[in-house]
Amino acid sequence: MADVRVKPYREITFDADGDVNTRQREQLAELDVTDLVMFAHGWNSNRSVATRMYDRFYAPFPGLLADSPGVRLGYAGIVWPSMRFADEPIPDFERSAAAGADGGPGLDQHTRQALAEAFPGRERIVERLAELLDERPEERAAFDEFGELVAQLTGRPAGDTTTTVHASDMESEEELPQMLHDDTLTVCQGFAVALAETGDAEPETQSLALGGGLKKAWNGAKELLRQATYYEMKRRAGTVGRRGLGPLIGQLARSSPSTRVHLVGHSQGARLVAFALRGLPDGVRNVKSVTLLQGSFSHYAFAERLPHATRRGGVLRGMQRRVDGPVVACYSRHDTALGVIYPLASRLAGDSSGLAGLGSKWGAMGYDGIKAVPDTPVLTLAKALRDGLPGSGCVNVDAAAVVRRGGAPTGAHSDILHAELARVVVAAGRMAG
Repeated sequence: MADVRVKPYREITFDADGDVNTRQREQLAELDVTDLVMFAHGWNSNRSVATRMYDRFYAPFPGLLADSPGVRLGYAGIVWPSMRFADEPIPDFERSAAAGADGGPGLDQHTRQALAEAFPGRERIVERLAELLDERPEERAAFDEFGELVAQLTGRPAGDTTTTVHASDMESEEELPQMLHDDTLTVCQGFAVALAETGDAEPETQSLALGGGLKKAWNGAKELLRQATYYEMKRRAGTVGRRGLGPLIGQLARSSPSTRVHLVGHSQGARLVAFALRGLPDGVRNVKSVTLLQGSFSHYAFAERLPHATRRGGVLRGMQRRVDGPVVACYSRHDTALGVIYPLASRLAGDSSGLAGLGSKWGAMGYDGIKAVPDTPVLTLAKALRDGLPGSGCVNVDAAAVVRRGGAPTGAHSDILHAELARVVVAAGRMAG
């Protein structure tokens, strides 16, 4: 495993319930720093990939602060129990390190192992799912079996017809992943069409919208598995943030009261650090900035009122006021994971009786920024780096100028290893002299 070369660096490990490695917590509290940047990786990752990402992302920081002698910067990498689908590329990582698979509708060995580790005790379910994806039988019953197995893998006991509850980005905190209970073949066909739009499936898959094509529908079955897994990891990210990271930051406020904390999260790691704001003890004000990179959660999470349900708000409504600085959402239109797949999966996860328009009701923060929070400025990356960022509140930064590379089906979702984004973190935290 690669080392993180910036110093001083600490790793902080949480389990799925948000419990922290106590020795690592003590080592973090021992740092003699003025500022501490804490980065949380996304759901589709593992410790090895996360460490490599932290090393690359943190590399520019010493140079950026060379003219700020009063700043003693410390670094932390948050490790939480996510899992990696090995077919999703990471720009700037060689394929052997970032993927380990050659794509296609089947499950490679790396992904099988990751699923078995993420869902212990369900290895036989993983193997049967892999068999079905390899065989691709043209029978409706095979799709029914696949859907039942996915539901069992992600938490529903065999034969249980109740709806599984997952964390939501709306005030109710609960969301019904209806995709696990709707007709599996129909859901797989929908995902297959969406994948064709991202360039990750045969163009003729578009014909599925008109019916037929059971063989081609298996192109969407793997995406159903990926998205069902995503919702379990989404719940974990919120739990780790609220029950783990938030209280840890509160402890830092007591042990190191002068240390300024700067939170950074990628993908569902952005959800994790945002939910840490909900877990902060009352009166704690040591979080000085939050930077959300390609946030894989609802663009309405901070909303005071939802445009389609005005009596409700986002689950993080008002949480930006717990930050003594800005909450910055960096987003990119080149992120097809969030621009195409996320809205469809979000609609399939909840009820579909609301307003039409996937991109508005079901959109992701990493695709078009924070929505429905009054007075949220929208800045280009160039303007943010030239003129600086507001000192408080929610801020949107269009990072498409650099977050633009990546293959299907995720597009530029993981294209975050840029010095410009490190500069955004420095600007948000008012660290430069």
